[in-house]
Amino acid sequence: MPLINESHDSLPYIDAEPSAQARANAEKLIATELPPDHMSSTHPSIPDFPEPRFSPLIQQEIERKAAGLPLTGGIDLARYEAPEPPTRSSESVPNVDEWRETLRKAYTASSHLSTRHENLSLLEENGKNAWLIGNSQLEDILRSLEKELAETKEAAESVNKQRKIAQESSQGEMTGLEESWRRGVGAILDVELAAEDLHMKILEQRRQSAQQHTR
Repeated sequence: MPLINESHDSLPYIDAEPSAQARANAEKLIATELPPDHMSSTHPSIPDFPEPRFSPLIQQEIERKAAGLPLTGGIDLARYEAPEPPTRSSESVPNVDEWRETLRKAYTASSHLSTRHENLSLLEENGKNAWLIGNSQLEDILRSLEKELAETKEAAESVNKQRKIAQESSQGEMTGLEESWRRGVGAILDVELAAEDLHMKILEQRRQSAQQHTR
């Protein structure tokens, strides 16, 4: 539904193209009706944009991007790397806490590699079919959109063709009405000029009669 319910009658198929001077005059008249801030302010019929509501993390990322700061933090990939065993000399007693921490990191890396291997196996087994099915669905969507676009273009062409036929069929009547209007306006002007001329002659006769009576 349009924001402004207005219709502008136009006869593009039979109206002559306006001259450069006529177009400039029309644009000048339009500019006088526009408010001074029409280029920087929105139309009053357009509602205000709602205030965005971002989560704290998204707002933090937006502020970082706006400030041009580099991306920091994120997932620490070092935890998925195979850890090195603690270094110790042959005479020192092994540090149990260090070995436990190394064992924990090794278990984390092993779990990550096992999960990754499982996902890669599933991708190799089912990825091709999923990719083909996805492509088929996208092609169906594309065909549907192309069909809708073609129907819309056909409907627009049909409307424009009907407008052209209707305007061209009434071109003779419009031309006759315009000529009648021109002749009517010209006749009115002729009558007004004749009436004004008669009025001036009456005034002149009255002036002459008044001059004769005064002698």
